Amino acid sequence: MDDEITPSVERMLAERACERLIVDFIHRLDLGDPSSVAELFTPDGVWHWPSGDRRIEGCEALRAYFASRPADRLSRRLMTNILVTVDSEATARGVSYLTTYRVDGYSGGMIEPRLPANVGHYEHIFRKIDGTWFLASRTVFLPFGGVTERLPVADASHA
Repeated sequence: MDDEITPSVERMLAERACERLIVDFIHRLDLGDPSSVAELFTPDGVWHWPSGDRRIEGCEALRAYFASRPADRLSRRLMTNILVTVDSEATARGVSYLTTYRVDGYSGGMIEPRLPANVGHYEHIFRKIDGTWFLASRTVFLPFGGVTERLPVADASHA
């Protein structure tokens, strides 16, 4: 009986660890230190955005890329429909849907609601190294998207 249960439990633990990476990534971008998302990737990890052929590879490049985000950016991302498939003891892949609300020029307080800046999905590849799961690659596909709105100075800090 244990032989039947253990693989299922191990698979669920791997799925949950990978799901946690997806959510942790978003929390760090929206509520924490954006450059710290680099810690969630393998040393050779890749963030790829085929539209515009943007590809960032390696932890230091990822750290610099996400640290370059404007300091006055307000963003909130919703991640849904997270599906992780474990392929082996050390590899998994996943898909998740995203909706991003984002403005630049934010200086505090509450602002009027906006339409989403982007709606799309991510395709993830995960790798387990020394017992810990990491993102090996994350590719974003945005069939709905636009430029980030910059708030007018008078609207940037409504209470």
